[in-house]
Amino acid sequence: MPKLAYDMSPQDQKAALDFHRARWGIDFPGSQAFCRPEWKENINLAMDAQPALVTTPNSGIPAYLTYFTDPDILRVLTAPNEAAEIFGEKQKGEWTTSTLLFPVVERTYDVSSYGDYNNNGRAGINTNFPERQPYLYQTITEYGDLEIERVGLAKIGFVAEQKEAAIDGLNKFCNLTYFRGVAGLQNYGALNDPSLYAAIAPIPKANGGLAWLNGTAINGTANEIFADIQGLVIQLINQSSGQINTKSKFVLAMSPRSEGAMTATNTFNVNVAALLKVNFPNMEVKTAIQYGALTAQNPQGSAVGEIVQLWAPQAAGQDSGYCSFNTKLRAGPVVREMSAYKQKFTQGSAGFILRQPYAMATLVGV
Repeated sequence: MPKLAYDMSPQDQKAALDFHRARWGIDFPGSQAFCRPEWKENINLAMDAQPALVTTPNSGIPAYLTYFTDPDILRVLTAPNEAAEIFGEKQKGEWTTSTLLFPVVERTYDVSSYGDYNNNGRAGINTNFPERQPYLYQTITEYGDLEIERVGLAKIGFVAEQKEAAIDGLNKFCNLTYFRGVAGLQNYGALNDPSLYAAIAPIPKANGGLAWLNGTAINGTANEIFADIQGLVIQLINQSSGQINTKSKFVLAMSPRSEGAMTATNTFNVNVAALLKVNFPNMEVKTAIQYGALTAQNPQGSAVGEIVQLWAPQAAGQDSGYCSFNTKLRAGPVVREMSAYKQKFTQGSAGFILRQPYAMATLVGV
């Protein structure tokens, strides 16, 4: 029987190492032999001598153990709510209010020639009470016990995220009513109030058409685009019978895309924004996607261009209009079910209250 490593003298071990170094080209200085010499010389015998695997061959670990979950949560963003930023916002009524009444007083007078005994001439008032109907709407959050625990494993606050989603959804709808109102109610938006004056059209552009932009290129010249805005200002002055002038405070509302046309520069290296600042020092430009091309449509349903509105927030010391809500947020109780929860969130909007129709001018087709 061949000697094992622990039975071999140092001289025999050195001789064995020299033999394998010469025969196989393998050199492990200081190594010891722990198998029989015939196994070293016959590879098949050596393989047969190894025990067979019972488990599946593997040299790694489960892949999920190398995964990393970023704690910085990326939230999907949608278009910002800009109506309240453009027109202002006020609460009128509360959540039980079914109808809003807005008293309007118009002065009346009749003058006559003076005479000691003449009894002619009268001064008085005429009153109206236009109405608006708030619209209440709601959404509900639901979350189960197991659902909360599972999502929590990803370090996501499931309940808090759902509540934020509910509030965000209500505010998105509210913003939409400020522009479009609610069909079937006396609830109108800044784009469709029946009291609005008829829209005006842009002037023809030298490059063709009426639009300020053609794709990603500016279609109108700086002077042409300025002339369109200038026309809106003159329209407001005409509508207001002098209550509004070029020094009045203005808000010029348009789509973010149309705002890009404000960079158009004329031959004197002056762009539209600079022209507006010089000629209308109290004009401020604000944007909302609701003024985009899909908003302005003809009766056939095809797009006719983007909308621009010029708004004078105040005239003769009175608010010309504002966005109105009757309740901003009403959170119901959290209802416990067998293994889940529910909660209702409510909001109410009265749309856009246009108090002075002459304070708004609209340009369609840019």
